[in-house]
Amino acid sequence: MNLTDLRRLLDEVRAGERSVDDAFARLRDLPFEDLGFAKVDHHRSLRHGFPEVIYCPGKATEHIVEIARAIVARGENLLATRASSEVFDAVRAAIPDVEYNDRARIIRRVASAVEPRDGVLVVSAGTSDIPVAEEAYETATIMGNRVERLYDVGVAGIHRLLSHTSVLTAARVIIVVAGMEGALPSVVGGLVSVPVIAVPTSTGYGASFQGLAALLAMLNTCASGVTVVNIDNGFGAGYAAALINRLDPDPS
Repeated sequence: MNLTDLRRLLDEVRAGERSVDDAFARLRDLPFEDLGFAKVDHHRSLRHGFPEVIYCPGKATEHIVEIARAIVARGENLLATRASSEVFDAVRAAIPDVEYNDRARIIRRVASAVEPRDGVLVVSAGTSDIPVAEEAYETATIMGNRVERLYDVGVAGIHRLLSHTSVLTAARVIIVVAGMEGALPSVVGGLVSVPVIAVPTSTGYGASFQGLAALLAMLNTCASGVTVVNIDNGFGAGYAAALINRLDPDPS
């Protein structure tokens, strides 16, 4: 249940269109729903503006299905990350209208669409970084943003990036995904006046240490306005970008 749904429910009670008992039944599991193996946080939309997200690795497939059912039953948008195709097949058998981005390994179902906000841009250094970039893209999109992509514009051919300066300067928040030496966020951060969220990936040869080299390079960037999420954490970057883009650009 999100803020809009809660206000509508209370308005219906006030107008006599819904009984108090019926409203209580809707709100009874609002803090959380105990499934025995998991406690689904149905209050998260009211606190964060987006429902609980299912992180699939380490969970039994049948548990993922039951958590997904509980979320969908409350009329919430469904987002499950790092889901295998086998998990998707199991969820789709229970919830036929779910969709799957196999590159991002994300399962999604939009229950209530909103008018998307412009302003989020996802940039990837190379094509090997696209799965993480797609995770960021899917996350920011389902959270109500119209997201643009700019892929394969890494520093090995910096002219590819510089030919898209108009796209960079039009964004309100930019996610930059890079592996290897992780230099691209510093370059982008030096070109724009908006927040840049850097995502190190585990792409690279041995001395990249599965993304540690890129992570340290991004943490040590000399470009102002660059923040860094964890290695391969496209979801975290997409979520943060959505929260930033939700802020009113003109609070007056």
